[in-house]
Amino acid sequence: MNWVAVLDALAKICSEPIRRSEQMRRHTTLRVGGPAALFYKVRDLEEFAQIALWCQRNGVPTFIMGHGSNILVSDRGIPALVLYNACERVEIGEETYAQTGISFRELFLKTAQRYLSGLEFAVGIPGTLGGALVSNAGAYRHNIADRLVALEVVSEGERRWVPPDWMEFSYRDSKLRRPNAPPTALLSVRLRLTPDSRLAILSRAHQLQRQRIEKQPPESSAGSFFKNVYSNDLAERVPNLPAALREAGVVPAGFLIEACRLKGYTLGGAAVSRKHANFLINRGWATATDFRRLADLVKARVYEQFGVWLEEEVLAVGDWSETS
Repeated sequence: MNWVAVLDALAKICSEPIRRSEQMRRHTTLRVGGPAALFYKVRDLEEFAQIALWCQRNGVPTFIMGHGSNILVSDRGIPALVLYNACERVEIGEETYAQTGISFRELFLKTAQRYLSGLEFAVGIPGTLGGALVSNAGAYRHNIADRLVALEVVSEGERRWVPPDWMEFSYRDSKLRRPNAPPTALLSVRLRLTPDSRLAILSRAHQLQRQRIEKQPPESSAGSFFKNVYSNDLAERVPNLPAALREAGVVPAGFLIEACRLKGYTLGGAAVSRKHANFLINRGWATATDFRRLADLVKARVYEQFGVWLEEEVLAVGDWSETS
């Protein structure tokens, strides 16, 4: 890709300077990641759509990010235009309109202030609405897909509104996480929330937030690294699993990792948190490769003991071609 030519062309569209070779460790909660070929923080939705359309129509590889809380960027970086989505406008009414660069937590607070329930689970989830949509973020048996009415996208060179099933949502997944996903920018959404008293909404949110604070480590992490396992068979076989989880057929990834005695295990600058085994933390000098190798080791140990392969919730992004 001729990035000089791309830079020259985009300079005619973008309202602010585009950065070259921006170190992604500055923009991820894991504090790792090499350079992006080009990096641009976009704050206006029309500009965002225009850039996405131009890139898709001209075959320019693009990676769209929010607060960098659910990604593991390669040490070799991202050979693409990285668009940092900071489009944050919200309009609250019978249906709530929100641009996807807004913090997921901020969206909850704004809707709660208008006596609307449905996003309490978002209070402790880092990142933006856009990232939440890509991974169908959720907690405590709720997820963002349940509240969607429609999404505004730029996909395969066309801007349009699409229904929620266009995303092919499933547990912590959408089609935009999968290999060969269509080039897509998520611009905005319409949500349907439920009226309730502000006291009841905030009470539920505070309860969920306390649970998260008690469990989550303070060190740099990407949030929950692996998805939980939904398997009635595994739930029956795993010793000491709480009865409610056994009945639901849900086995938390952290439970399996802890059962493998991996809490506190370190590899280079990365470690399995001693506070919660499903958090891989940066000890201060980790590389992305440290995290990749530690994740692979955890998956292998869990498979050896329980016969299941854990699936990452965190997305590996960028050039991993020379990682062994």
